[in-house]
Amino acid sequence: MNIEKPLHFIQQVSEITGLSKLVIRKWEERYQIVIPERLENGYRVYTEADVNKILSVKGLTEQGYSVKQAVLLIDKIEPKPEPTPVIPAGQTKSQPQATNDYVIELIKEGTGCHEAGMNYIFQQAYHEKGLEYFIHSVAFPFLLEMGNRWETGEWEEYQEAIASMTLRDFLIELRRNFIVRKEAPTLLGACLPHEKHEIPVMLILLQAMVKGWKTVLIGATPAQGSIENTVQKLLPDRVVLSATTTTPFEQDPDALFKLDQFAGTCEKTDFYLGGPGAIEYMSKSKRKLEFIHLSQSLNHMLEIK
Repeated sequence: MNIEKPLHFIQQVSEITGLSKLVIRKWEERYQIVIPERLENGYRVYTEADVNKILSVKGLTEQGYSVKQAVLLIDKIEPKPEPTPVIPAGQTKSQPQATNDYVIELIKEGTGCHEAGMNYIFQQAYHEKGLEYFIHSVAFPFLLEMGNRWETGEWEEYQEAIASMTLRDFLIELRRNFIVRKEAPTLLGACLPHEKHEIPVMLILLQAMVKGWKTVLIGATPAQGSIENTVQKLLPDRVVLSATTTTPFEQDPDALFKLDQFAGTCEKTDFYLGGPGAIEYMSKSKRKLEFIHLSQSLNHMLEIK
């Protein structure tokens, strides 16, 4: 059997990626993310290319993409995301504690709809590990788990709703208590009209604050014209627009392009658009943006000039 070397067993892939063996198998079965070879004894074996693809999908899901959207993005959109280097076979990467403790406990509390329990774990993770760790190793993975469990039917809608509300409330508290310099540049974060998923925007704004931005949030499903009115009132240095789903474009296909023309009148404000829904829609749209920058890079969107 001609298989690319070196090979990894599923336990090694789990250790390298930080994903459980169960999640890896589900991704294979549901999304055909990779198709591992099988040895004569029935064991799965994964090539470096397989592991790189799993890591790339995981990286996109941590930015707010669903697994399905991440797989489609990697398979169909150029340029493809840079794969994360694979650790040589036999070596393991140290995993964030949240992968094994915080997030696992949050899933347990979320399954039981224990709001107080989830809030306690959020507080514990934040105070023990700090904000950046909380964002990347607790909030993003838990948000991903919520979406995956709702999508696969493991969680009912009420479980996902309570867990989302609890995370949202904690993020609001973090932003409220974060101290920024008065002279810091201003970044306005907003969902597009008809977009209901605001937690990814809230997480982006927290990361922006860590990088030195003063931030303003326009929540989910903003009214028509509210983004433009807020920009004219505050004159922010940057605007980050988000669409986690394609609903905004299905509900009002012209809204984004009206915003694009408005962006052209704001000489001192840079406009960026991100999110899996936006990337998916714009990859298929014949219309192109003139003044709003479509970006898959969070670092690029949050860079202070």
